[in-house]
Amino acid sequence: MSDTTSPPSEKTQNTSILAALHSDIIHVHILTRLDAATLASAASVSSLMHRLCTQEDLWRQICTATWPSLRDPIARRVISTIPGGHRSIYSDAFPSLHHFSLHPARPPPPPPEELISAVDIYYQGRPVFSRVKRIETQKDWFLSSPLWVDALEPNEMIPTTIKFTRKEEKWLKQLEESLSVSWIMVDPTGKRAANVSSRRAVLARRHWLTREVEVLYAAEMARERVQCVVKVTCGGKVGGEVHVREVNLVMKDREGRQLSGKEGVAILQRGMECGVRKRLDDVREKERFQKFTCLMKESRERKFRMEKARDFLSTLFAFLACLFFCFLAGF
Repeated sequence: MSDTTSPPSEKTQNTSILAALHSDIIHVHILTRLDAATLASAASVSSLMHRLCTQEDLWRQICTATWPSLRDPIARRVISTIPGGHRSIYSDAFPSLHHFSLHPARPPPPPPEELISAVDIYYQGRPVFSRVKRIETQKDWFLSSPLWVDALEPNEMIPTTIKFTRKEEKWLKQLEESLSVSWIMVDPTGKRAANVSSRRAVLARRHWLTREVEVLYAAEMARERVQCVVKVTCGGKVGGEVHVREVNLVMKDREGRQLSGKEGVAILQRGMECGVRKRLDDVREKERFQKFTCLMKESRERKFRMEKARDFLSTLFAFLACLFFCFLAGF
């Protein structure tokens, strides 16, 4: 009589081996050494591994190592109210939020009472600045004014170890490649989050008037009709250390118009809910930024030409009306 029993599969054998180990050994000596992608993959191996790989302390460690700002008590308190905790935050905030589709048939959700803004700046992969701020989104002035979020306090300057050099073009390129930014927005009401910074810079330039250095980060959203721009403004002298003078976030449409707080929050809420988290290469991110910038420039030029033509027609009409009245008056 032949033996019909098939040998155990490799996956079954590995699962049996893991089940024989004490869960503390797996947790301390294996899982704490894994990155987020590997930890998420390991969770699909078995029900045991899923239980072990979804423990909150593992994902808290990964999140706070990736985004030091999430160690802030405000951020920790908000994340504790979100189902899935730090694992959900990581899923929402990595990679950055980009192009997503709106649902016109659905009414926009009411704005939350507040948004939590978690900002991290890195130089050559090392954190140099972290800040968490609450944004009160139901104030009349916020809803009706252009959306503008500052990460720094007025007149605050953040020192860094970055050195100014004399070769400006080379230094700007180095800053563009080495300075990276993460800007996570958390909706405590909707229990969702999104990273609205491209992380890698899309442009580094000198301001034409102040000569301060501006490093820009951008992410397109709302069917590529809106661009979220994070700007880091740096100052300093040649041979000295760079200091960060300003870190802000704005949202603009293709017409170059800056969105109001009400419009911006609605787009962020929709993006958190149905947006695509996509990791783009540096070249593609810069190409998309340049394309959006060109569209804004063309829109402004078209608007200027239309206004110029309208002014000409208005002047011509006034002149003809003047001639007509002069004719009627017998002059």
